[in-house]
Amino acid sequence: MKIIDYELIIRTLPKLLDGAKLSLLVSLSAAALGISLGVIIASGRLSKFWFFKVLAGAYVAFLRGTPMIVQIFIVHYGLAEFKFNLPALASGIIALSLNSGAYMGEVFRGGIQSIDIGQTQAGLSLGLTPFQVFRHIVFPQAFRRVIPAMGNEMVTLTKDSALVGYIGIAELTYRATLIASRTFEYFTMYIGVAIVYFAITYTMSWLLSSLERRLESR
Repeated sequence: MKIIDYELIIRTLPKLLDGAKLSLLVSLSAAALGISLGVIIASGRLSKFWFFKVLAGAYVAFLRGTPMIVQIFIVHYGLAEFKFNLPALASGIIALSLNSGAYMGEVFRGGIQSIDIGQTQAGLSLGLTPFQVFRHIVFPQAFRRVIPAMGNEMVTLTKDSALVGYIGIAELTYRATLIASRTFEYFTMYIGVAIVYFAITYTMSWLLSSLERRLESR
């Protein structure tokens, strides 16, 4: 008796890869939006205005303190109660982006705070505005420092994209489950899913490590 039917994995690989494309679409879109949102959240957390600091802090606390699957349900099913009927794909991307923004915000906050305050003071003494100092001096250095942590968050986000299958998006895990329900080869199909996810996340980690080395060499 075969524990793992490798022939089934190979035979169904095209369908799994189609699902992987959708998983990548969701995760990469959410990562891009999450990074942008993270910069805003980090700025709010570091703001001198208490309102923005409290608002950003509450956002981070809520998104990090609740399960992502619940957040996906709130965006997709909860907003429908208020007549905001979003397509499942849009709901999945929005929910993952909001969650990623909270984590990316803390990543960027740590990176910004790690930059010596003397560099900011030097920039201001040269006549630069606070925004120019942030854009041209602080943020480029902070970005280099947070690449490893940012990469970890992107890998986690890619794996968590499997949760959007609960709202009907036919991503990788969803398609594997459908195949397993017909063939009754659940163990085999989930091993196949694990292999595909590993290939994706390993490649992503390698690319981010290459980017980090390239930036450090400049």
